[in-house]
Amino acid sequence: MKFTLAAATILLGLTFAMDRVNAEDSTSVSVDQTSQQMVADGFTPLFNGTDLSGWRNPFDYGDAKVVDGEIHLLANKKFFLVTEKTYADFHVVVDIHLPDGPANSGVMFRCHVEPNKVYGYQAECDGSDRCWSAGLFDEGRRKWVWPSTKGRSEKEFLKYEKESQEYFKQPEIRNALKRNDWNRYEVTCRGDHIVITLNGVKVTDLHDTTDAEGYIAIQHHGEKGQTYRFRNLFIKEFVD
Repeated sequence: MKFTLAAATILLGLTFAMDRVNAEDSTSVSVDQTSQQMVADGFTPLFNGTDLSGWRNPFDYGDAKVVDGEIHLLANKKFFLVTEKTYADFHVVVDIHLPDGPANSGVMFRCHVEPNKVYGYQAECDGSDRCWSAGLFDEGRRKWVWPSTKGRSEKEFLKYEKESQEYFKQPEIRNALKRNDWNRYEVTCRGDHIVITLNGVKVTDLHDTTDAEGYIAIQHHGEKGQTYRFRNLFIKEFVD
């Protein structure tokens, strides 16, 4: 079986595991302070703060530029900026600031890249009232994995539909995303175990064997005239 939810999220019903990291709010920490601490903790920068070395745009459209130590994405339709390197087991950290108005983004991980196409795992950044941020979306393939929903999830995931929908209604999950502020995404992958944390709240904890290695990518959803902002991109690879 490719997909199994962690016991904390299904077997305990509505008493879902929601681990909050006891750390200072990332929005109140300067970029320099964060960078120094992350490196001290064994992380490697994915973004050097000055140019896009180590990144590329596989699409014929979309603009990526560096502004004041941030990556800014601009486009009139959806595209992704992707790493030049692939990663297998890791802990990746990305701060995202959504634009005002309708907006949607995410952190792709272990994803696949072709000309004008990126597909695979995505840690969702949902700016709508639906509030499914830090859920797991399978871009370009199976669509919603966690939570699951009729019409946008495959049959194997719909057996968890009720539990997953109830889970995302909980206040700590619904309010994990700070809509007009910076949001820290953390994705940890070890083998088939995937954990997604948003601003210290663990939202997704499951097992899936579909992809064991791939690229990291960040998304512009395609809203005309909108700028998506990213900073503090770090990764710690696991070699054991």
